[in-house]
Amino acid sequence: MNTEHNASGQQLLRGMRDGLPIALGYFAVAFTLGIAARNAGLGPLHGLVSSLLVNASAGQYAGYAMIAADATLWEMAAMILVANARYFLMSCALSQKFSPETPFYHRLLVGFDVTDELFGLAIAQEGWLPPVYMYGAMMLAMPGWASGTALGIAAGSVLPARLVSALSVAIYGMFIAVIIPPARKDRIVGVFVALSFLFSWLFSVLPLVRDISEGLRTILLTVLLASAAAVLFPVKDEGADA
Repeated sequence: MNTEHNASGQQLLRGMRDGLPIALGYFAVAFTLGIAARNAGLGPLHGLVSSLLVNASAGQYAGYAMIAADATLWEMAAMILVANARYFLMSCALSQKFSPETPFYHRLLVGFDVTDELFGLAIAQEGWLPPVYMYGAMMLAMPGWASGTALGIAAGSVLPARLVSALSVAIYGMFIAVIIPPARKDRIVGVFVALSFLFSWLFSVLPLVRDISEGLRTILLTVLLASAAAVLFPVKDEGADA
């Protein structure tokens, strides 16, 4: 029994060690996200709780944008679901890393905080994934993200208006950093990124669609463009060529 406890303690500490750089990165990114949340009218406590419950930059920014646009609750829920849909695939892949004897509650708790970076940590582990290792990483990553959001909101309330406006632009820099590498690697991705900008502008000026709420327009564009890309340019299964 002591041997098992020692092994679990070592896995927990190892997860915390590997999760520390992620937590620091999350704090910096979430700070700029907090500025966006503050501009949507949220307070530090709102940002703290929302970051603990969602913990996804794209999904949270979409939610904050919906709040700022006075979107309905169902529009907000639908947009966040679409923005975070990739986590369904990550969770399915991650489930294969657990030992068949892993209890369901461990799978459920780890699945609560599947992010791009934590998923990368999990997949990189050799052999079966110990849930305790993921708990160690999550113990630092989640507070780092939540506290960064709350501090960004608090700072946005006391900083000069010009500085807040400048920091508000930083969140767009984060998304540019996300989309540029895959767009440079895959020309099709770059084309659809450009089309998303074009159609977003067109939907805001065309007579039939400009009267639709901003939230619903975003949902429609996301689903339509993603579906078109999947149908016209499906990703080939690498194993099919083997």
